[in-house]
Order: sequence, then structure tokens, then C-alpha cells
Amino acid sequence: MHFTSEQHFDGDFVERQFRLGDIPGILWTPSSASETEPVPIILMGQPGGIGMERMYPRLMARARSAAALGFASACLEMPGSGERPRLPGMDQARNRLRSAILAGESPAADVIDALILPLVEQAVPEWQSLLDELLRLPGLADSVGFSGGVIAIAVRLAAIDSRVAAAGLFAGSFIPQSTMEEARRVSIPLHVLLQWDDEGNDRAAALELFDAFASKEKTLYANLGGHTGVPDFAGEDAARFFTRHLERRVECP
Repeated sequence: MHFTSEQHFDGDFVERQFRLGDIPGILWTPSSASETEPVPIILMGQPGGIGMERMYPRLMARARSAAALGFASACLEMPGSGERPRLPGMDQARNRLRSAILAGESPAADVIDALILPLVEQAVPEWQSLLDELLRLPGLADSVGFSGGVIAIAVRLAAIDSRVAAAGLFAGSFIPQSTMEEARRVSIPLHVLLQWDDEGNDRAAALELFDAFASKEKTLYANLGGHTGVPDFAGEDAARFFTRHLERRVECP
């Protein structure tokens, strides 16, 4: 991992763009972070197929909010997005998905697997490699949250990596059956956001996934509205969730 640029914003936080091998990423760190007072870090997931450049305004807004709470945050370019090579078979899977939706049909399990599982298989080891690098940096505490993104990626990461202490999940992407099975291994605190009228999401599958999680503390946060209709106050509730769990871990290792 090597940093390629650095920019300071109003003395509140620092943005550093980096490369993890040939994968672009961004790290935002509050100015208050230091070796003697390290801060928690939130890994910011994002949708597949869009890319960090188009997502940057939303990522920056999330990073600014995290910094105001005393958290660092980081994102990594998704496999097949931005300048990264296209994943084999991904375009065909998207076309099959689009055809099913236009025909008013539920996508078949093999279409969902072809669309989601290649992302999971490649992205999760990349997030783990990024965590290896981030936790070596001064000013970052071993207190990690995961927020947003393709929910199957977050579930796999939470199931296999004990460094992730809490996760805020967005139930807005398709869910392979294998993800349902992995959810039974997830026991960390969860805050799951569900848009009740999400036109591209299977509500029943999202509810089944929530039920499958083994976490003793899990909250389903449902709002009326479509995929892009998440109310502003939903972010405030997610912030309280991370403050409760990540700060506790820093103070009580």
C-alpha cells in the first residue's frame, strides 16, 4: 500500500488516496487521530459497477460525517469497477438480470450467483489485505466497522474476519443462497437498513437474511420508499450505532 496524494479539509480531516497493489482507494482520517489517541475506522462499501469516481460525492459526505464523530474511513475500488478490468461474465449476468426484471420475473438463483459471487470472492480478500495495511498505520485503532455496499460482501467479511466489530448493512442488493448460510456465522452487532418499497430488491429475501444472522444484537431499520429514498435521519441512527460499538471497543479492548 502506498499513498499517491494528500489533501486537508478545513483542518478537520485529511484525505489520502492510495494504491493497494494496483487497486485504487481512499483513506480519510480526522485531524485528531494520533499514535497516542488512535481512532476507529469504518470500511465504506459501495455498489458494484459504479466506481469510486462517480460515487465520490457520496463517499466524501459519508467520510465527513464519520470524521465529525471521530472515525477514520476508507474505501476501495470494487472489482470490475472504475479503471479495474471487467469481471468475466459480469456483463452477461447483468443482461440476464435486466431481462428478468423487465419481464416481471424474479431473477433465477444462478443469475444472482453469477452477478454477486465473483464480487464476493475477489473483494473480501482485498478488504482483508487493506485492513492488514491500515492497522499498521499510526492513529488507527484496532476497532473496525463495515458500512454499506454489496451486502453479500459485508456478510462474508463479517463471518470470517474477527477484526470487524460491527456492521451497518444496506439490504439493497441481491442475495445468493450461500450468503444466507454464511449469515448464520455472523454474531457481531448489526444495523440493517431496508427500504421497504425498493423496486430492485427482494424484501422477503432481505427479511430472511436478517432472521438468519446469529447476532444477539441486530436491528432492522425499515423506511418507506425506494432504493434511493433513504431519509437523512437514517444516517444519524447508523452513526449512533457505530459510536456505541466502535468507541466501546477502543476504550475497553
